[in-house]
Amino acid sequence: MDNKFLKSCLLILVAFVIFGAGFFSGTVFGSILPNNPLRNMLGMNDATATPSETNPAGPTVTVEGGTSATQVPDYSQRSPAELKELFAPFWESWDLLHKNFVDQPLDDTALMRGAISGMLAATGDKHTSYMDPDQFKQANTSMEGEYEGIGAWVDITGEYVEIISPMKGSPAEAAGLKANDIVIAVNGVDMTGTPGDLVLKQILGPAGEEVKLTIRRGEETFDVSIIRQKITIPVVDYEMREDGIGYVALYTFNDQATQQLRNALDDLMAQNPKGLILDLRDNGGGYLVTAIEVVSEFVSKGVVMYEEYGDGTRDAYEAQRGGRATEIPLVVLVNEGTASASEITAGAIQDLGRGKLVGTVTYGKGSVQSWISLKSEDSGVRITIARWLTPNGRQISDVGLTPDVIVEYTQEDVDAGVDPQLNAAVDLLLGK
Repeated sequence: MDNKFLKSCLLILVAFVIFGAGFFSGTVFGSILPNNPLRNMLGMNDATATPSETNPAGPTVTVEGGTSATQVPDYSQRSPAELKELFAPFWESWDLLHKNFVDQPLDDTALMRGAISGMLAATGDKHTSYMDPDQFKQANTSMEGEYEGIGAWVDITGEYVEIISPMKGSPAEAAGLKANDIVIAVNGVDMTGTPGDLVLKQILGPAGEEVKLTIRRGEETFDVSIIRQKITIPVVDYEMREDGIGYVALYTFNDQATQQLRNALDDLMAQNPKGLILDLRDNGGGYLVTAIEVVSEFVSKGVVMYEEYGDGTRDAYEAQRGGRATEIPLVVLVNEGTASASEITAGAIQDLGRGKLVGTVTYGKGSVQSWISLKSEDSGVRITIARWLTPNGRQISDVGLTPDVIVEYTQEDVDAGVDPQLNAAVDLLLGK
């Protein structure tokens, strides 16, 4: 009787787990269906999409660390027999390795993860990669508000880890790291040929411990020692200036950004500002959903971005209603650290004639990555599934956005406590 009861309990537990997994999968993957309410929430225009197209807008997929869209692959093109034949060399190699490799036993988990990494790398796309459980956890934690490290947005997809921008008030900023700095060594160890995610793992670490980075900046190479800290990712900073201009700096597009921006705009707009400055300098990006929400605070209607897939079809994202600052004169500050979701926002404002961009050419991150957790372990894959375009159809990848008014911000300006880009924005709004 006890065994029977135990078996019944186990069956109920298994059924619950299967149902729960199915429900979660329905939430994650069901949200990509063309008629899903999440698409309507984002104001997506399905008239440009083919019936076979699928496109999510939920919290499980990302634009460089944030939420984005994806397409469901068609696995029906190959039969089980064809797949078995296709993977025969893989399993043959697996067997030969286990029978002949000099150092035994082999770590099968490491081999499995290496196979996935190699498969994704074989696409030739630097943004498509595998993340082991530690990397996947760190990648998601850094968008949730806190982590331990040096406090910098980085690009891990190139030959070396590249600094996109240091976070405001971070150890990276205090150490003088800048956009486009290249990390060529960590703690004296050359990182040439080391995958970016492994380099990042060495840069991150417990708060209070020191890490030494060897930086290449142009033709110059130098060492920087940084004490890691617990990093709280800054979101919004704002003020009403004495000249009557409202100023809002947005530092990331995480899940707190929209509400904090709305709170700031409510406060500023109640003071009847003459104009508004949106500072997106050194904003490394984040969630796509947040980008659409943020740009909708400044743009009242119209397409604010497109996603273009490999077959040439596009999805259009439209501005949501109810923005708080859709009429006030607007200037957006950008620089080489303005990337991804920040470029979506700035590009829409520029193309739609809603405001002027002031600063320097932006980073140029215009492809869309879907971060998907694997069901079988706590790891994930990052897959490039689309490119995003501005409302006028401009591609940003490797090009960036060119400001309407180009203003440099030099080290001499920093040392003198002068911000010529901010000053230029104020002059534009005041008509000087």
